[in-house]
Amino acid sequence: MRRRTLLGAGATALGAGALTAAGWPVLSDYVREGRPGKVLTSRAELPPAFRTPLPVPRVLEPVSTSGTTDTYDITQLHAELEILPGLRTRAWTYGGTFPGPTIVSRSGRRTVVRHRNELDRPAVVHLHGGHTPAASDGYPTSLILPADGSYDARRVHQDMSGGSHGMSMDHGAMDLTEGTRAYTYPFDQRAATLWYHDHRMGYTGTAVWMGLAGFHLVHDDEEERLPLPRGDRDIPLMITDRSFAEDGSFQYPWLDSGLRTPGVRDAYMNGVLGDVVLVNGAPWPVLETERLRYRLRFLNGSNARLYKLELDPQPEGGGGFVQIGGDGGLLEAPRRHDSLEIAPAERFDVVVDFSRYRPGTRVRLLNRFGDGSTAQVMRFDVGSGHPRDDTRVPRKLSDVPRLDPGRASVVRDFHFRGSSAGWTINGREYEPGRALARPRLGQVEVWRFTTNFHHPVHVHLDHFQVVSRNNRGIGAYDHGWKDTVDLRPAEAVEVVTRFTDYTGAFMIHCHNLEHEDMAMMGDFVTE
Repeated sequence: MRRRTLLGAGATALGAGALTAAGWPVLSDYVREGRPGKVLTSRAELPPAFRTPLPVPRVLEPVSTSGTTDTYDITQLHAELEILPGLRTRAWTYGGTFPGPTIVSRSGRRTVVRHRNELDRPAVVHLHGGHTPAASDGYPTSLILPADGSYDARRVHQDMSGGSHGMSMDHGAMDLTEGTRAYTYPFDQRAATLWYHDHRMGYTGTAVWMGLAGFHLVHDDEEERLPLPRGDRDIPLMITDRSFAEDGSFQYPWLDSGLRTPGVRDAYMNGVLGDVVLVNGAPWPVLETERLRYRLRFLNGSNARLYKLELDPQPEGGGGFVQIGGDGGLLEAPRRHDSLEIAPAERFDVVVDFSRYRPGTRVRLLNRFGDGSTAQVMRFDVGSGHPRDDTRVPRKLSDVPRLDPGRASVVRDFHFRGSSAGWTINGREYEPGRALARPRLGQVEVWRFTTNFHHPVHVHLDHFQVVSRNNRGIGAYDHGWKDTVDLRPAEAVEVVTRFTDYTGAFMIHCHNLEHEDMAMMGDFVTE
């Protein structure tokens, strides 16, 4: 099947008959197996689970500080990493590690991150969840060219115009910087778990799969007044899936191994799934915990895989995950869950109380949407001591002002579709510089997302609040401020938002990175 003809006309609405006839899973398969996507089976010998200690990404120190600004330097470079024991994996990295180093910022204090590109490819950096001026948002054609001068505008244009995904671009749409680009983040926003990753047009899936992702945490006074776990009991967890060749290198089903043509082979155009689950870059790791509360910041950094996370065994009485925050920071009040369904790019900030387990308990973190090697994620080994815990989860966490959809000035529709035209929004493939919407700063808007396939929808610049699913109430995981909302097949979701502060071109797109790379993106321009 050609990418441009992935679906027959009969699949415009998801039904068991239509998809089964096309060889695609029916709705129950999507939910049960964490579809969409196709598994790319590793050829390397995979290690046993729960042998590797959980690595925690290092916190990057600023190279300079002033009264208002902290400045950081990150070099993007190739590195040989030992991800599978005894094998070397050539990765594209931020600072030589995967994930990249964690940056920690303060709300209201400006952060400048200077990225130097010593890779052999152009790069773009997007701070996912950042309330960021357009010039630093990581527009997909605002490229950092390799520092060695190996790329010029003509070569970039050839790379971005190749393939059959349908995206087109003229030279005037490119913003090129050779070697180094500085990104400025004012951080006029509340505390939240953000992350940064590559966002180059047509190559985001490839670059993230190869290692270009890292955490960026924002703190504020409100959060720090709460008696939540902190320090070495506040742990970011980036969950990804990958596939490995026999020699330990990353496998990815690109169309062109020379990476001159974007896109993946037809069988994988609905998303690439690996059969090795990594947490902070380690396969099925182990964390030794004390019998205390821990704050776990879950990020689904996978290209396409969905996870349904669950503790095994569950603590007596259930409710092992106490959610305190999401994409946009603290919730108004904690919410208890037995499981967490997390789509690509979503974040869930939870507290787990390991004192609810007997000393010596080994608690597995399972993925109920997986099977075989992807059915488990990591393990927590609970210590035998009885230390005093001075933390707790208050009944009230934050004041979260509600946007009133009844006061919306505009209602906009965005249709995410797979059809004979390819992966599209409102029937059109992505074209840089063509705006799907022109919202005015400060006005409340309702955006309606509909889909026939599974798409996690991400909106840049400002967070939103979910209003409804299929004209009913919101889902269990829709509370608080969001920047990514998970749309299941044949679903309609309404969100309410208000864009503030910054004018310019921003993005709305599917965060299944294979869908994004094959044109499921759109510009909106704030005015």
